[in-house]
Amino acid sequence: MRLARFTGRTLIGEWHAIVVDPVRRLAHRGLSGLTLAFVAAFGVIFFHDLAQHPLGATWVRRLGGVSADLPLWLSLLRTPVSLYVPALDLPVWAGITQLFLAFALAELVLGRTRTLAIAYVTTLAGTLTARLMIELGPGWWGFGLPAECGAVLDTGPSAAVVGLFTYLAVVRRAPVVFTLTGGSMVWESIAVPNLAGREHLIAVSAAVVLGLLRGRRLRLPYAGKPGPRPVPPPAAPPVVPVPNPRIPPVLLPDPARTRQCDGFRTSAGARTP
Repeated sequence: MRLARFTGRTLIGEWHAIVVDPVRRLAHRGLSGLTLAFVAAFGVIFFHDLAQHPLGATWVRRLGGVSADLPLWLSLLRTPVSLYVPALDLPVWAGITQLFLAFALAELVLGRTRTLAIAYVTTLAGTLTARLMIELGPGWWGFGLPAECGAVLDTGPSAAVVGLFTYLAVVRRAPVVFTLTGGSMVWESIAVPNLAGREHLIAVSAAVVLGLLRGRRLRLPYAGKPGPRPVPPPAAPPVVPVPNPRIPPVLLPDPARTRQCDGFRTSAGARTP
């Protein structure tokens, strides 16, 4: 009974976090909340149509073709464009649907800046880790890859899509979305042990780390000796009022002197006949 209640509350919470809340934000913001999703989808369509021609395919490869045998600076320069270049072994239209949904949900929930940051970081993590695997070579308990994988074209937004779905699942506490995303990537890496499957696993891991670190400040330990405590500034001296020379001072009579004069007057009056 408790398990059923917990499952029901989890599914209801995930439904509100992944579906209801983004739909409300979309109704409030309108189509402007889907700018990144439209740009990403049209970018993939544009590069796909351009690659159908021989000259266009050459330019697409020069602008967004990333592989491990390229210099690192050139791979980093082409990585942003490679997000819009569809992979050769994946269906384009199915990928566009997933791409649009991932960017739409992320833009509505996270905002444009964070969506672009998560997509780029997860893609870059997969690309750099693949280069490390190829540098290590075969072995290393299955972590390394042969040198032939360095010529494989590493393009497509799949790593960004997986990273965005995973990040949303972590920050929104959506176990169903996380299981579908992470589980499908694990199954893909086992069923088809290729370079793309490993990059997807790296993207999932990077998104999980980013999601767990969200809202937390990293405090680095200070190894040196603590410095002297700051000395507070000295207190300001008291303000002494300065008398105005234009106003003459008021002289008050001395009470003792007044009593002496009054007594002299009284005794002198008594001796007067």
